[in-house]
Amino acid sequence: MSPFNQNGKVWMNGKIIAWDEANVHVASHVVHYGSSLFEGFRAYDTPKGSAILQLHAHTRRLYNSCKMYRLEIPYTQEEFNSAVIDTVKANNLLSCYIRPIVYRGYGTLGVDPFPCPVDCAILVWEWGQYLGNDALEKGVDVRISSWQRMAPNTFPALAKSGANYMNSQLIKMEALTEGYMEGIALNVRGHVSEGSGENIFLVYDGIVHTPPLSSSILLGITRATVIQLLKDLEIPVVEDTIPREMLYVAEEVFFTGSAAEITPIRSIDKITIGSGGRGPITKKLQEEFFAYINGERKDKYNWLTYVK
Repeated sequence: MSPFNQNGKVWMNGKIIAWDEANVHVASHVVHYGSSLFEGFRAYDTPKGSAILQLHAHTRRLYNSCKMYRLEIPYTQEEFNSAVIDTVKANNLLSCYIRPIVYRGYGTLGVDPFPCPVDCAILVWEWGQYLGNDALEKGVDVRISSWQRMAPNTFPALAKSGANYMNSQLIKMEALTEGYMEGIALNVRGHVSEGSGENIFLVYDGIVHTPPLSSSILLGITRATVIQLLKDLEIPVVEDTIPREMLYVAEEVFFTGSAAEITPIRSIDKITIGSGGRGPITKKLQEEFFAYINGERKDKYNWLTYVK
């Protein structure tokens, strides 16, 4: 069953249009070469109304992704931010997942993308827990993938591009077909990189570790949020190269991401992590994360943009 509302609205190239009118021609460059950059983030139903989490950080990353691919968005970042808010309003949703996408459209079909127009769209839909309804509390079972993340100087790992997610699909499909909820990719040197669509953290001797940018990870917005929360809680956190075996002996391991939020990992390759459930640091981070969203903490970092 489709999660989408067929009566919904989509922002496309500066206009709010009906869901069924938001079409892309089969000869568009993006269909053949994966020439798209996108974002994914959430609006939450808060005590003060609908609020978008980390809107400015996400659109900034979108513009940076496009810059890496020499693709110019024909709107300012502030115009794009306003379009996101307008799309949430048009769909009358208090909480939703938000997907802006910028892509090479209908023009020519050579590898050279420059003759093709740059098209933009924003869609929203209601989306529950990405890794399962009870994942935030009970955790998920994952495996180390046989598929690696891209090597440096092949694809820009810092760009959130549609083409990169062909790699993610391989990681995800392999995990699902073998009975796991998710996969963890290593980089070309055999060090921990990230999940198919999530950053990863582990806890060892009370210190939280997460892979650095040099491990072919996406510069995650929720990752940055969690690092700030850890600093506020005075829990030591370091970005360092992580060997695979550290995952097995960690006291806690958890994913972060706009879709996954903060999801504990209870086993990796059928090896139980810690107590086999949500650990104390993961639980505390979840509590702090949702305290900001629920208005229990002052929004001192301006993470929330209210839809008014």
